[in-house]
Amino acid sequence: MADEAALPLLFLFLYLLMKRRAEVEGANLERRNDAQRRLRMRQYFQQRQRKMILMVMARGGSRCNCRTRIWCKPRSSDWWERVVMKEFQPNDWLENFRMSKETFFHVCNKLKPMVSRRNTHLRPALPLEKRVAVAFWRLATNVEYRTISHLFGIGRSTVCKCVREVCYAIVSLLKPLYLRLPTNQEFETMNRTYGIKWDIPQCVGTIDSCHIPIIAPPQYHKDYLNKKGWHSVVLQGVVDGTGNFWDVCAGFSGSTLDTKILKNSDVWMRATEGKLFPACPRIIRGTPVRYLLIGSSSYPLQEWLLKPYLETGKLSQHQVVFNCRLNQAHTVIDNAFSRLKARWQCLLKRNDCSLELIPTMITACCILHNVCEKHNDGFNNEWLGVLGQEEFPQPNQTESDRQIDSKAEEIRQVLAAYFMGPEDS
Repeated sequence: MADEAALPLLFLFLYLLMKRRAEVEGANLERRNDAQRRLRMRQYFQQRQRKMILMVMARGGSRCNCRTRIWCKPRSSDWWERVVMKEFQPNDWLENFRMSKETFFHVCNKLKPMVSRRNTHLRPALPLEKRVAVAFWRLATNVEYRTISHLFGIGRSTVCKCVREVCYAIVSLLKPLYLRLPTNQEFETMNRTYGIKWDIPQCVGTIDSCHIPIIAPPQYHKDYLNKKGWHSVVLQGVVDGTGNFWDVCAGFSGSTLDTKILKNSDVWMRATEGKLFPACPRIIRGTPVRYLLIGSSSYPLQEWLLKPYLETGKLSQHQVVFNCRLNQAHTVIDNAFSRLKARWQCLLKRNDCSLELIPTMITACCILHNVCEKHNDGFNNEWLGVLGQEEFPQPNQTESDRQIDSKAEEIRQVLAAYFMGPEDS
């Protein structure tokens, strides 16, 4: 009786075992068929590739190797290889790439870790110098990618990729060298520069903003519309007495007020924490005055940030002289913005790059401005002529004087008295 009761379980076990064996054999058969199918496809494509190579070799007369012709459209790079690299004179380099040949190759050497590429079995890599030249041409002219593509003999997508990669490499590799917080010794040098040029004590920089035209992003159409009725992003810059940038903040929408941009920048954060300037106070008429920045009337008055008195028509003689002195010193950043946009005209014309890339591109242009200025590369004053044809006039700045710090106002009054005559003993 026990054996008869176990028979159904035995039959069930045998059935499940046979079913499992059939499933395993079916899966093995499917894998073998799939492997054979992939092998046939691989053999088909290899035969097709060999036929194409033989056809190209039969035609002959091409400087490109066979594999390159299969994967890319033949283009001429004669202008770059023969004209630029062999026949360009110093003035040609300055006019077309906005810097001397020596500075150009210096920048290429600095960017090599991030921009250089190796050849592949499909095609040779674009040379480092050519990749950088493509990006500089775009930054200097703001011409469309198709024109640059024909000029350098590369594809439009390659032009776009070069511009993006070079801009990011400039910010990553050159910013720590050419756009950084000055050292204590450099602050002292800046202080002397402002003292010699404009007789403003304890001043180490000028801060202001500049609007850069862009194509309106559909999803943020109103946010980027400034007071002049065109779309822009804002560049906030701080320059020394020679017009070199030592801090920039780029990317805020055109409708953002200067005060808001300042309070969201590294300059404000460092200043409020007491880490922006070294502690080097000077006693002026009995009041200790630390290092200062000069700003326009759109910025808030702070102990470290001077601004002119509001033009009410009832200013005292001290206040008029103070405003005049600050306005004279403020021209250094106006000139810096002018030279920046005249040299890199992608900041002057409407930029059609992605909104994500534009802040990086603006910062890269500021860094290259410093590179050219510090290497004493020439500046053609005729470039400034494009500023007179500017289609996008800068918006009027909104005066901000709602919150006045008492200590800051005291410092402003002390300096206003200082400008009127020699300091009391």
